[in-house]
Amino acid sequence: MNWKNVEEMIRRAETPLFWVGAFTVASLALWLLYRLLSGFRIWVLGNGQLLSPKLGKWAVVTGATDGIGKSYAEELARRGFAMMLISRSQDKLDDVAKSLEEQYKVETRTIAVDFGKTDIYPKIEAGLTGLEIGVLVNNVGVSYPYPEYYLHIPDLDNFITNMINVNMTSVCQMTRLVLPRMAERSKGVILNISSASGMYPVPLLTVYSATKAFVDFFSRGLQEEYRTSGHHHSECAAFLCGH
Repeated sequence: MNWKNVEEMIRRAETPLFWVGAFTVASLALWLLYRLLSGFRIWVLGNGQLLSPKLGKWAVVTGATDGIGKSYAEELARRGFAMMLISRSQDKLDDVAKSLEEQYKVETRTIAVDFGKTDIYPKIEAGLTGLEIGVLVNNVGVSYPYPEYYLHIPDLDNFITNMINVNMTSVCQMTRLVLPRMAERSKGVILNISSASGMYPVPLLTVYSATKAFVDFFSRGLQEEYRTSGHHHSECAAFLCGH
């Protein structure tokens, strides 16, 4: 092959290569612009327009009487949602419900259940019947009383069952109850509270860390499954607080 043939081949390839390069650069530029605009919307403008009763009259929060769950309940009530509060202690539920009604003038309802049990979901389903739910916050969770080696955890059998029921089963079951009506209306938000401990294995908190990794994968999987259906699934990883 002589140089004239090589030069001819290069000239013929110039135009296709130019358009391939231009397309690649344009695609990267659009992707970067999208990420920048998304970040601006989330971190500068916030989600005020997204999280409003336009999604549905009611917001449901599990583990709503303390910590992160109570804070979400207060913020959602401030935004005008009627609140369905679900937790274990009826006395605490009544206190939070009364506070929200007095401060934000919103309607509230409560369901007292122990998420460590698996026979509670018919009761929850009955309590949610007929409600137009725009937001579900899967917050309820439980952790170790103190860091410990796996085989040294007291009452290990019940410890495992309780943690799986509270941290994992609750997320799946509450989503099962709420998601169908969101899908029918093509709008709604499900927020699953995870933990930084779910980002990587945490020795001495092994079971807890694994359950929160499950929440991460569950959230990301559902987001992909229902990405185009008009509602959103998100995950929040909490550091040094909550569960």
